[in-house]
Amino acid sequence: MKIGILGVGHIGKTLTQRLSMAGHDVKVANSRGPDTIGTDVLASGANAVTAAEAVVDVDALIISIPMNRLPQIAPLIVDLPAETVVIDTSNYYPHRDGRIESIEAGQVESLWVAEQLGRPVAKAWNSIGSDSFANKHKPAGSPDRIALPVAADRESDRRVAMALVEDTGFDAFDAGALAESWRQQPGAPCYTTDLIREELPAALAAADAKRSPKRRDLAIAAIQERIGDATTNPDAEYGVRLCRALFM
Repeated sequence: MKIGILGVGHIGKTLTQRLSMAGHDVKVANSRGPDTIGTDVLASGANAVTAAEAVVDVDALIISIPMNRLPQIAPLIVDLPAETVVIDTSNYYPHRDGRIESIEAGQVESLWVAEQLGRPVAKAWNSIGSDSFANKHKPAGSPDRIALPVAADRESDRRVAMALVEDTGFDAFDAGALAESWRQQPGAPCYTTDLIREELPAALAAADAKRSPKRRDLAIAAIQERIGDATTNPDAEYGVRLCRALFM
């Protein structure tokens, strides 16, 4: 599959490495230009390109950038074919993204993303911490393989996104429509808690839309106290333990 990736941050880097290792034709871009993308990101065969080049002639486009930058890339994808699958990995963090009033008023984050981009999207890879994503992938069939929820309104989008999640070393779980994707966002029981497939249905069902933002902010405060920087992701051992205590 031809895949474009926008963003080479904590998640985008691992996506680039893992999907190219799985045999996909991957090209990746960041906001600073292809010359700034490290050789480690490209070691499995991906190609560094400009953002404009990353969206051309691809079957799937994965967007892995902070939510506050999503409106800026909308012009890049305005001519993307309708059948191209756009997958969003973002999460809303007010301390980083600024206050987005419609989300604060209750709009589902993924629906806000689709609105900004002007097209349907799938939501995937947003529910796992970067350390777990980089280091806890397992072969298909492993009994302790972490499962990741995938939401989308179009069945074709969900099917492609789930297949790609499997290719990155995790079980893909059909989480239904985007309107329900708030159940996999920060503060929810399945968010960065490294659950297996059998545990996901109960965790998704237990999500509480009113409590999730408060729990999200508690986790950020705890990370800031421990690390001193809310933009630095914690290691899996601490992050998973913290989120299980706060979110489940």
